[in-house]
Amino acid sequence: MDSKGLTQEYIDIIEQDEDLYYKDYIDAKDKVERSNAKYKGRPVPFLYQPMFFTEVDIENFNRIGDILMSIGNKVTNRYIESPEYRNMFKYPKLLEELILVDPGYDVNIPISRFDLFYDGGDEFKFIEINTDGSSGMNEDNIFSNIVLDSKAMEAMGKRYRVDYFELIDSWVEESLRIYDCFTNKVDKPNIGIVDFVETGISAEFETFKKAYMKRGYNAEIIDPRELKYTDGHLYYGDMRIDLIYRRIVTVEFIEKSDEIPDLIDAYRDGAVCMIGSLRSQIMHNKIIFKVLHQEETLNMLTEEEASFIKKHIPYTEEFSGDPSRLEMVKQHKDSYIIKPMDSFASQGVHSGRDFTQEEWAEVIEDCWDRDYLFQEFIEPSKGPFVQFDDGGDLSIGDFNINIGVYMYNGRFAGIYTRISKANIIFGREGYYSIPNLLVQDIE
Repeated sequence: MDSKGLTQEYIDIIEQDEDLYYKDYIDAKDKVERSNAKYKGRPVPFLYQPMFFTEVDIENFNRIGDILMSIGNKVTNRYIESPEYRNMFKYPKLLEELILVDPGYDVNIPISRFDLFYDGGDEFKFIEINTDGSSGMNEDNIFSNIVLDSKAMEAMGKRYRVDYFELIDSWVEESLRIYDCFTNKVDKPNIGIVDFVETGISAEFETFKKAYMKRGYNAEIIDPRELKYTDGHLYYGDMRIDLIYRRIVTVEFIEKSDEIPDLIDAYRDGAVCMIGSLRSQIMHNKIIFKVLHQEETLNMLTEEEASFIKKHIPYTEEFSGDPSRLEMVKQHKDSYIIKPMDSFASQGVHSGRDFTQEEWAEVIEDCWDRDYLFQEFIEPSKGPFVQFDDGGDLSIGDFNINIGVYMYNGRFAGIYTRISKANIIFGREGYYSIPNLLVQDIE
């Protein structure tokens, strides 16, 4: 039993009775549209097929996560200890200052989602690492439960034991566990889920708010501009905020820092526990892929960790400096992508394969020497997926697959998958979100 074989079994089931499963697909799609799996008020695109994972895959994700977290901790600690090493990241003064602030607990990366092109075993390449602002948990859990209740999965359930990866309550548990180690903790913290209102994913935030409240905690969704720091405590209205689940991506935190002085001052003073701290930006910023390949980094790692980087982290370099870099990327467009050093939701990411030679030259000349990186193009993982058109006709086609692996408090927590026909598939447009299921043999 492996993921590819399970996928083919599922497709075979659908093909045996297309009319039955088309009607069930329509029911499932209606459930999605009535759910709160929404982004900017619109339903997240959905297909009637899950990704299947086995215990072997989960063991592999645990191994990958353990190595990555070990590397991340060593890099973060070196950043804190060494001014020379810090210079490699080129962070603005305020961000560097806030990274050096002791967050009051000893977990450098409380939450992360590393995105992979994954073909099983040791065949995988990293796309990017997300820490602050990691999202998608709500939609995955909604889609997974809808698919688990489908007729197609009823048929699969006769052959296997199938379950999903619970991602909401498990994060609540881990965040409270981290808070329990906070230097200035209180017995029952009031919790703020914090992001800028114009950026945040309100449906997902509501789900987390309900989960905290179900555990007996006061919780609110808060725009950071509404926080006030008074007499040594941070307040939202009359409610003291002790624990912040930070969903603000760091680039926006710094860009709008003059709008959130109370939050920054409370964080500096240790008056609030912010999960994650600004230290998580070290592994989140896209320049990390360049830094990981530098000798200064490789020399402080174990042989296994250094080999892991060389094999699985795509070569990345700044898109500035020697003009020969510009010419190389221009003349070999199919070999490269370019991306901003710090962005989110795929903003500003371009693949040379998506442009004509003339278009590519225009794109990269506009990006040259403007805080961009260039990176070797990695062939995406591919797999077959079923699709029904509006008339009920079934088609099966290959999609590019981006698997995101969540780590909560340094441990594997679950998976978030997006698929697309396009070369750039890790944004918020032009993709389908795919539920993820763990399949085990019936004992």
